[in-house]
Amino acid sequence: MALRQKALRPIARLGALTLILFAAGSLRAQNPRPVAFIAENYDVSATLDTVRQSLTATAKIDFKALEVSGNVRVELHPNLEVQTVKSADGKSLNFERDRQNPLFLMVTVPSPVGAGGHLSLTFAYTGLLANEENSPVPGVRAAVINHDFAYLLLPSRWFPLTDYPSNRYTGTFRLNVPASFAVAGTGKALAPTPTAGKNPIDGERIVYTFECKNAAPNGTFVAGNLQLNPQQAEGVSVAVYAPRSASANAGDFAASVARSMTVFSDMFGGLPDPAMSVIQIPDGTLREFAGPGVLLLSQRAWDPKSNDRTIARLVASQWWGNEVLPASPNDVWISDGLARYSEALYAEQNAGREAGLRAVDEFAVGALMFEDAAPIAQAARLAPYSADYRSVVMNKGAMIFHMVRAQMGDVAFKSLLHDFYTKYEGKSARIDDFAAMAQQHAQASVRKGEAPPELRGFFTQWLNSTGVPEFTVDYVVYRTPKGFRISGKIKQPLDTFRMPVELRIDTEGNPELKTIDVIGSESDFTVETFGRPKPGGIRVDPNNLILKASTNLRARAAVARGEELAEQGRYYDAVVQYQRALAIQPNRPLANFRMGEAFFYQKNYQASANAFREALQTVPEPAEKWTEVWSHIYLGKIFDLLAQRERAVNEYSKARQTNDNTGGAQQVAEGFLKKAYTEGEKTAVAPGAGGTATPAAPAAIPPPTEGNRPVLKKRTDPAQFLP
Repeated sequence: MALRQKALRPIARLGALTLILFAAGSLRAQNPRPVAFIAENYDVSATLDTVRQSLTATAKIDFKALEVSGNVRVELHPNLEVQTVKSADGKSLNFERDRQNPLFLMVTVPSPVGAGGHLSLTFAYTGLLANEENSPVPGVRAAVINHDFAYLLLPSRWFPLTDYPSNRYTGTFRLNVPASFAVAGTGKALAPTPTAGKNPIDGERIVYTFECKNAAPNGTFVAGNLQLNPQQAEGVSVAVYAPRSASANAGDFAASVARSMTVFSDMFGGLPDPAMSVIQIPDGTLREFAGPGVLLLSQRAWDPKSNDRTIARLVASQWWGNEVLPASPNDVWISDGLARYSEALYAEQNAGREAGLRAVDEFAVGALMFEDAAPIAQAARLAPYSADYRSVVMNKGAMIFHMVRAQMGDVAFKSLLHDFYTKYEGKSARIDDFAAMAQQHAQASVRKGEAPPELRGFFTQWLNSTGVPEFTVDYVVYRTPKGFRISGKIKQPLDTFRMPVELRIDTEGNPELKTIDVIGSESDFTVETFGRPKPGGIRVDPNNLILKASTNLRARAAVARGEELAEQGRYYDAVVQYQRALAIQPNRPLANFRMGEAFFYQKNYQASANAFREALQTVPEPAEKWTEVWSHIYLGKIFDLLAQRERAVNEYSKARQTNDNTGGAQQVAEGFLKKAYTEGEKTAVAPGAGGTATPAAPAAIPPPTEGNRPVLKKRTDPAQFLP
C-alpha cells in the first residue's frame, strides 16, 4: 500500500500542476494585460491591391503614455508584416511579434516615456488579406481584398490598434483603390482624388479620404460596386450605399434607421452626430456590423423589412458600443448586451408590448444555446462574434437587462439608461459602474415604506456565475373558512439563487398573482385565495421576467444550435442537434422539419422524406404552423428529383390547400405545379417563424461551396414565451 501511494504522488503533483496552469491561463483570459500606451490619433494611408489581394500601408500614430514605459504594444493582423517602425525624428526602432500571440507587436523606444507623455511612431507594413486565415476574429473574414470588392472591419486590426475594444481616437484614413471602386465607411468623406497606378497592371486608381474628427473606434470601410443613395427620413440624414441592383429599397432602409434613431434618442439622449450610413457588405463575413455612424448589412440580410429589429440593434450600438465603450473585454455586457436588449425596447415602442415580449423570448432561447460557456463578467474568455459569445454576452446579457427592468420598474429602468448614457457618453464604463448606478436608481425610486430590490446580490449571481433555474412546484390545497390555502415548495437546482418570483394561481374565479422570495434550491410558500385553484393551475414566473430553463426552451435552444450549424453547411453536426431537441421534446415538428431540410441538402432524400413526414404527424405550435406547407413543398421537390412527378404534384397541391403563404409558399408551390423542380435550381427557402425569411443570428458564414446551395433560414419571430 505504501509503495502504491508513493507511485501516485507524481501523478497527483502533475494533476495539481495542470490545475495551476489552467487557472493561470484562465486568469490571463479573464484579466487582459493593461496597456502602457494608447493611440490618440491616426494618419493612415493604405493601398488595396485587388490583383494580389494585399494591403500596403503606413500608419503615423500619436500615442499617450498611461504609465512610465519604454515598450509600445499594438494589435495588428498577423498576416500583415511590419517592415519598419520609425520615431518622429525618422530613426528606425526595434520591434518584434509576441511569440505566444502574434496579434501583438512590441516596439522598443530609446528611452522610457513618463505617464501622460506623448510619442509618435510611423509603421510601414504589408500583407495578404484574402480569407479568414490568421484572422484576429477566429473563423471570420474580418478583412478581405479581392478583384470585385474589399472590406476592412475594425476587429481585423488592419491598422495598429491599442486596447481594443475600449480605445477611441481621431484620425485621417486614405484608401487607394481601383478607379472602378467606391469606398464608404467611418468619418466624413472628402472628394475622391484620381491617381495613376504604380504599374500598368494596377490601372487607374482613386484615393478616398475620410476625416474622423470625433474620438471613436473609427476605421471600418467597405469598397466595391457601391452607389450612394442619400435619403432623409424624419429629419435624419441616412446615406445608403449598395450596388445599383440593390438600391431600390434605400428609402425603406432610411425609414427603419430613422424610427430607431427617434426611439433611442427619446429614451437614452441624443447622439453628437445623428447622421448614419447604411452599407451593403458582401456575404462571407459577419452578417452585420456597426461602427461610428455606419451600419453594415450583408447581401443575404439586405432587406429592411425583415431585418428591422437588426437595424435597430445596429443603431443602438451607436449609443452602446461607440459613444459608451466597455472599459475592457470583460465589460462588453454594457455594450453588446444592452444593444441587444435595445431591440426589445424598440420593438415594444414601435409595435407594442407583445412585439417586445417576442424579442425577449428569442433572447431566452439564444441564451440557453451556450449559457454555460462562461460567466458574462468573464467575456474575455469568449471569441467575439462566435456562437457562444452571442449566446452569453448578447442574449443572456439582454435577458439580465430585462430582469433588472422587471425588478426596478419601467420608469426607474429607463431613467437609469438615460442617466448612464449621459454620464458615460464619450467615455468607457465597467460593469461595476452600471451595477452601482442601478442600485442607486432602485433605492431612489421605491415608495415610502417599501424595501428596494437587492440588486447587488442579483448582479453577483447573474454576471459572475453560469447556470439558470428550472422551476418546479409541489403544493397541497386546503379548504379554509374564507376560501383556500395553498401550501407548497418552489424548487430549482441553483443553491446560490435568490430572487423574487411571481406565482400565478388560476382559480375558478379571477386568477391571483403572488410574489415569493425564492432562496436556494427549495423555498416554502403559503398563499390564501378566495376561489378554488384549478388543477395544475399554478405557474411560476408566468410573465417570463426571469431567464429560466424548461423542456420547451431547451428543445428550441437545441434547434437553434442546429440552425446555426446548418447555415454554415455543417449538416451532420446540425442533425445531431435536431436529434437532441427531439430527445428533449419528442415529435416537435420544427426539429423534424429542420432535420429534413438538412438531409435534403445532404442529398439523403429518403431520410429527408422521413423527417418531413414526421413533421406532418404532429400539430405544431401556432408560430410553427408554416412547417406544414413547407414540408409538403420539400416532399414535392424530393419526388421531382426522383422523377416521380405525379407524387410531386400531389404534395404541391397539398401545400396549396393549406392556404398558408408564409415566406411566399403559395407562389413557390404554384410554380412547381407548372414546372418540375430540378437539382441546383434557385428557389425560395423555408422561412423563419412569423413569415420572415431572415437567416440565422449574426454569424460568419463561408461562401457556398456546392453550386447554388440555398442558405438555410432560421426562426426569427418565436412563439409566445412558454414555460
